[in-house]
Amino acid sequence: MFTSKGYRLVACTACGLAFIANPPDAAELERLYSSATSYHTDLAAPGSALFLRMEGIAHDHLAVVRQVASSGDLLDVGCSTGQWLTLARSQGFDVAGVEFSAESAQFARDRFGLTVDRGSIHECTRPDASVDVLTMFDVIEHVPDPSADIAAAFRLLRGGGQFVLSTPNIDGLFPRLSYTLANRIGLWPHPDPPHHLYQFSVRTLGAMLEKAGFECGLVVHRNIDLPYTFGAPRALLRMPKRLAYALVFAPIAKLGPLIGQGDCFYIVARKPV
Repeated sequence: MFTSKGYRLVACTACGLAFIANPPDAAELERLYSSATSYHTDLAAPGSALFLRMEGIAHDHLAVVRQVASSGDLLDVGCSTGQWLTLARSQGFDVAGVEFSAESAQFARDRFGLTVDRGSIHECTRPDASVDVLTMFDVIEHVPDPSADIAAAFRLLRGGGQFVLSTPNIDGLFPRLSYTLANRIGLWPHPDPPHHLYQFSVRTLGAMLEKAGFECGLVVHRNIDLPYTFGAPRALLRMPKRLAYALVFAPIAKLGPLIGQGDCFYIVARKPV
């Protein structure tokens, strides 16, 4: 489909799932999510623009979770520096987290007093069938084996428990329309290799969840923050071609959620009783 930074995005002709054909190895993934690449540095700086933006995103998460649960044991996989977990705790959930970045996990413990295991969902110390709500926000696209992580989530949840995920949507209005130019001009902001190893749609992620035994329910379409996709306005003013691209496609990105074709989405899946 597209090549960026030497990474080749391909799509399965049978099921449509898009993924990086030549992903980073385990050592490179460890480096990507460490202080060596300044990963999450701004999130460890309360008052920074990114920290404040993530506070708003945490409230978006809460609005979705509240539609399926109001209390219980909540585990956030990929909890970053802990802003969402802190908000969930203030709303009456009993919370814990798992975070791949050692520095981010330590910040969450030190600043917010959270219980956070370091690693992936497979290093989580919670016993099986002990979680009422498991959240995985903007994580599933980063992991080397999404189906294995979904299977682990299924084991951790109690019967009737809710699995709430968010991820970019390759079938969103903006990704689909901008792809018509992607290979001609060498620009397609939607994929983010090497961090995003997979590109899901509602259909492909839903199929993976159902294969693991989940019952899919609520889907909520959103759009990714425009500065994240197109660049900060001040930077765009110094890049006329990128500015023109943003002026054409930013309105399309904003329109997407209004017609059920956002460039990111939440999906809720329930573990049967």
